[in-house]
Amino acid sequence: METTKLGSTGISVSRLCFGTLTISPLQRNFDTKKGAALLKSAYDMGVTFFDTAELYGTYPHLKQAFAGTPDVVISTKSYAYDEHTARQSLDKALLGLGRDYIDIFMLHEQESEHTLRGHSGAIEYFLKKKQEGVIRAFGVSTHFTACVLAAAKHGGIDVIHSIFNKRGLGVADGSAEDMEHAVKRAYEAGKGIFAMKPLGGGHLCGDPKEAFAYAADSPYVHTVAVGMQSLREIADNCAFFSGRRDVAFGSAGTKRELMIHDWCTGCGCCVKACQSGALRLKNGSIEIDQQRCVFCGYCGAACPNFAIKVI
Repeated sequence: METTKLGSTGISVSRLCFGTLTISPLQRNFDTKKGAALLKSAYDMGVTFFDTAELYGTYPHLKQAFAGTPDVVISTKSYAYDEHTARQSLDKALLGLGRDYIDIFMLHEQESEHTLRGHSGAIEYFLKKKQEGVIRAFGVSTHFTACVLAAAKHGGIDVIHSIFNKRGLGVADGSAEDMEHAVKRAYEAGKGIFAMKPLGGGHLCGDPKEAFAYAADSPYVHTVAVGMQSLREIADNCAFFSGRRDVAFGSAGTKRELMIHDWCTGCGCCVKACQSGALRLKNGSIEIDQQRCVFCGYCGAACPNFAIKVI
């Protein structure tokens, strides 16, 4: 598979990144052995870039799959907001992944220059660790064009992991065109552009070739993160990102749903956690706009009663 340099970081990554959210407890909940085997299969097919997060709970899968595999690039992220929480998150990642450095460490779900300013303590800590060689590159993940534009101007941010799909599904403050404009600005500023949700959480599975091509063929995107849960999906996606456009995508149309169990108390924590505006509280119950939901599962992580699951 073709590799590329991730912006000005100097880090070489495969054009296809394996996003591990799909195999995490927030979604398919693969055990460590099954998840690690799937990750190793992707590596054997040419994928060298893997994305995770403290929230996902997939550090054990990656550790088991890639112990002693130095050419694998791993990106992770956390909700750290000051030096103390940043130190905790970095230590947890190093221990959990079994590594003495992290290739890319990002702040999770940033929104704008204001949230970046509010997380300045964490940013300063991560940049210090970058100088020490414990982190190779620092970045942010976001659903907001405002954050992409702010990150484009931020001298300490190397990598931007943003929503990027042909319908703009999941973009919290604009359209697909708005996000493309923001990503172009960041690319021109030398940032590594790391796209996510090319299938819009599953809503664009009806024509995966066109959906993948929008991200894969963009001149402003270096690599694309895709969640995968079977050998067939991995093989199809690897073939596509290796330049084949005749892939049949036998399992790309797997339907996904957000399920709310009947023991939901209607506390509204999930509504606050949803950046896609897909949830609302009405008469003490949660209503789902399935067309807006990108099936990230972050609402489930915020639920104190474990009443929400992506299936």
